Amino acid sequence: MNPAATPDPPDPGGASHQEHAMTAEERAEYERLRRHAATRHRRLRQVGSSVLLLLALLLAPLAVAAAWVQDTVSDTDRYVETVAPLASEPAVQEVVINRLTNRVVDNVDVAAVTDSLSKALQESGASPRVVAGAESLEGPLRSAVRSVVDRTITRVITGDAFQQVWEGANRRSHAAVVNMLTGQREGAVRAEGDTVQLDVGEVVTEVRERLVDAGFDKAAAIPDTDRTITLFQAEELGKAQDTMRLLDILGTWLPVLTIALAALAVWTNPAHRVMVMITAIGVGVMMGVLLVALVVARRVYLDSVPPTALPTDAAAAIYDTFVRFLRDSARTLLVLAVITALVAYLYGPGRPARALRTVTDRGATAAGRGLSHAGLRTGATGRWLTDNRAWTTGAVIAAGALTLVLWNHPTVGGVVLVLGIALAVVLILAILAATAGPAGHAEDGATERAAP
Repeated sequence: MNPAATPDPPDPGGASHQEHAMTAEERAEYERLRRHAATRHRRLRQVGSSVLLLLALLLAPLAVAAAWVQDTVSDTDRYVETVAPLASEPAVQEVVINRLTNRVVDNVDVAAVTDSLSKALQESGASPRVVAGAESLEGPLRSAVRSVVDRTITRVITGDAFQQVWEGANRRSHAAVVNMLTGQREGAVRAEGDTVQLDVGEVVTEVRERLVDAGFDKAAAIPDTDRTITLFQAEELGKAQDTMRLLDILGTWLPVLTIALAALAVWTNPAHRVMVMITAIGVGVMMGVLLVALVVARRVYLDSVPPTALPTDAAAAIYDTFVRFLRDSARTLLVLAVITALVAYLYGPGRPARALRTVTDRGATAAGRGLSHAGLRTGATGRWLTDNRAWTTGAVIAAGALTLVLWNHPTVGGVVLVLGIALAVVLILAILAATAGPAGHAEDGATERAAP
């Protein structure tokens, strides 16, 4: 039997499944398909990121407004802080003084006083000239009464008592804001039909007591009815109330959803840094749109309030007082967005960014060498900072962002302060890293000491 004809036993190593060596054409086709798949995957990520960013930007103004409504309604101190300046606003004080003065004078029957005096003079036999003179006292007497009443009410309204009564009333009736937004008819601020009215009942009571104490017994007849001042008048108040109710419900979750969508947009996009910059620019633009919308709404509101119901300057003061925290929030986010976009750009490959980083590095290195020559060296700590510079810088930025998130009501000044502190910390860490000295200095010293 010929051993050469004997079949070979099966290869336990699976030689029959040996890898096929690709030809040049096959490898080229493989690389082409791989690049195509990668390009398609990248485009899908970019499209998804763009959709998420668009949703986040559309929700951004609503999220800010919803957070403002939620914050104002739920926080008593914040609400009182919002409405407290109205008590010291000269235009609003003038409206209250004029309204109360008119009501008091209307309840003082000056004509009855002059008629009684004329009748008494006639019965006592006074001459017709004297009786006619008594009848002509109605005008001067009414003017004198108005002057005294106006002076007394002005002292009350412009004094500390009115401020205290105003803040106390608003603190006790904090639910007034909810009533205005929901259309309920309770509290100091409430909706009546297509108007929003301010109840000055407690102020009327205070003024009435002061006038009675001053000798104006007729002031006790000031009625308990008609104690409201119309603040807003608009045909679309019902729709505005529906919108405000929705914003109040979403006040907690809408900001969270907006931030989550923006974060997902950045994470999904292949170019994270560029997407951060685009997101920041988009948020800044939307905050600008919100600020413009507030200006337009102010004009619409002032045009809708008749001067006979409320003077223009008082209406403007009321609007500006109510929306000032919303305006401040939009400005703060606008500044924060600009800063974020600048930071993202400075981390990029642009020529100005690289030039600025180079100048900063040289300055930190020079300062570190100066401290090192002076005998101050950070050694291993400095070398660790050098090796982990990206992580330490990211930690500082994250700490600054967390500070702003935990800050209840950050302002533009607060954002600038946090930014200054973060830049100072980053610069100090860079100087400490440059103060480490030669990396092999400690090792060379240890080698020399160990040598025989």
